[in-house]
Amino acid sequence: MAGLRLGPLLRYVDWVDGGSATVWVEADRPCTAEVRCADGAAGSVRTFQIAGHHYALVPVTGLTPGTTTAYEVLLDGVRVWPLSGSGFPPSTITTPAVAGPGRPAPELRVTFGSCRQAAPPAGRRGPHGPDALDTLAARLAAEPGAVRPDVLLLLGDQVYADQLSRDTRRWLAARRDLREPPGAQVADFEEYTRLYYESWLDPEIRWLLSTVPSLQIFDDHDVVDDWNTSEAWLAGMRATPWWQERVLSGLMSYWVYQHLGNLSPAELAADELYGAVRAGPDGTDALRAFAAGADADPGSVRWSYRRDFGRSRLLMVDTRAARVLAEDGRAMLDPAEHQWLRDNALAAQGGYDHLLIGSSLPWLMPPLIHDAEVWNAALCRGERGPRWARIGEDLRRRADLEHWAAFPGSFGALSDLIEEVGTGPRAPSTVMVLSGDVHHAYVAEPRIPSTARVFQLTCSPVHNSIHFAVKLGFRLGWSRLGRWLGRGFSRHGRTGRPPLSWRRTGGPWFGNQLMTLVLAGRTARLWLDQARSGGSGARLVTVLDRRLTEPE
Repeated sequence: MAGLRLGPLLRYVDWVDGGSATVWVEADRPCTAEVRCADGAAGSVRTFQIAGHHYALVPVTGLTPGTTTAYEVLLDGVRVWPLSGSGFPPSTITTPAVAGPGRPAPELRVTFGSCRQAAPPAGRRGPHGPDALDTLAARLAAEPGAVRPDVLLLLGDQVYADQLSRDTRRWLAARRDLREPPGAQVADFEEYTRLYYESWLDPEIRWLLSTVPSLQIFDDHDVVDDWNTSEAWLAGMRATPWWQERVLSGLMSYWVYQHLGNLSPAELAADELYGAVRAGPDGTDALRAFAAGADADPGSVRWSYRRDFGRSRLLMVDTRAARVLAEDGRAMLDPAEHQWLRDNALAAQGGYDHLLIGSSLPWLMPPLIHDAEVWNAALCRGERGPRWARIGEDLRRRADLEHWAAFPGSFGALSDLIEEVGTGPRAPSTVMVLSGDVHHAYVAEPRIPSTARVFQLTCSPVHNSIHFAVKLGFRLGWSRLGRWLGRGFSRHGRTGRPPLSWRRTGGPWFGNQLMTLVLAGRTARLWLDQARSGGSGARLVTVLDRRLTEPE
């Protein structure tokens, strides 16, 4: 009898007609995976096999717009979800009401964050404090009538391939000699599966992901710290004997566990790789060849994607694999990727009220850090000679100087695009860049002559920590002294002033946290909740509640 190894994860929910969804599962053997809803909606599909593991992305059709229905999962006709005696409320699929004449677009509630180390098992304390996502799940499970997010945006570092828990290190040590590279880091696809089990089998997280749709994108730790920082970094990694298997396994596991669920049923039907993997008894070779092609030629694959939620548009942007690393042409996005972003931001302009750009890396950083990254990029280009170029490359890796500012041309292009989208009679009410990565939260606003309100909203970590010295560095980065020091970097690097200026209008906040946007009509509201320990356990504390726009 087939068993459920992982999942279910509710991934896609249709916001066009409200009639379909997808549910991801992993089984322990080949089988037919089926989803049955209490209202009669259903779907089933055969599992596909990758490296001895069996997966299914079940398309659910026949859902009724504007309703919430409980569902169960069956494998070969036997119910495997919900788990017997779990104590959690039923897993449900909630569909939006369809807008139409006299019916406004439904309110959209988006919760987002990044950088989540797996929470320790129940009864064991970990080094990072309470997990914000775990705490949110516990609160929603305890209050079945509470308003839930319409979607979770997980903006990178969903797993840490290079920073493993004690339990996973023990598991690896029983599998291979950790004295051999890459040591206590994951090495292959099987070891990546362990990371997802550790993270997504957490009871609260498992229930939350079964009932709240999620959209995901990778960042560096999903593969390795500072992934694709520079051309020299990549050349050095490719010279190591373990890197090829690591990067291929990272891309393969990302495709299976994260990327597939980002796609709509129509996109899945048109995806040649998905069709090839499902067509045969074992899709490992096809997926491995795809990953090898993506590594050799990043421009051959698009990990970025678009989702429209009524009159809100999300463009989730790949800021890792799509980079151009040659020093004489460095870019955060290759030309085709930038054109994709531009085309989708401008498509049907005037037909949406809010544009959300999901970027794992912040666009607007603390000014001192921004200036340091622009200066460092100039040094690495050779603006101050070969000696400074060597110093710059070493500093770039040690200090993680690889955000949008480290790609000055890309920073300027994104700034220009945001100003173009946000200006004129067809401009949306807001343009917001949603980011994580930097282990603190803040709100920043650029000074540009746009019609729309423009924000950088950064929220990180969900469950991690930050060294005290780094915390001081971020505070300095936002200070007046930091701005003065940044101008010194600019003078030395001969980089001039940034193409725009910005100010911090919220934060910085440090801790395990989640941001939530509520978009209704042309209005936007923002919450920031932090997970804090207390006598009765962890709880979420709201530290920011702010209107980003005023009602018209």
